[in-house]
Amino acid sequence: MKSLPKEEGGKKKDSQLILRLGKEERDEFVELCKELDTTAAREIRHFIRSFVKKNKKG
Repeated sequence: MKSLPKEEGGKKKDSQLILRLGKEERDEFVELCKELDTTAAREIRHFIRSFVKKNKKG
């Protein structure tokens, strides 16, 4: 059985976030990520972490 990839800090990635967007927008984003030598998932995770850190109360 394959183990799940590990997140930074050793935490397992065990959840998914499904979103809908237009094919053209998605394709442009994925292509730009490739050009920048990154992945769409990595960039979305980075956005989520930054957003939570910026907006977290307390």
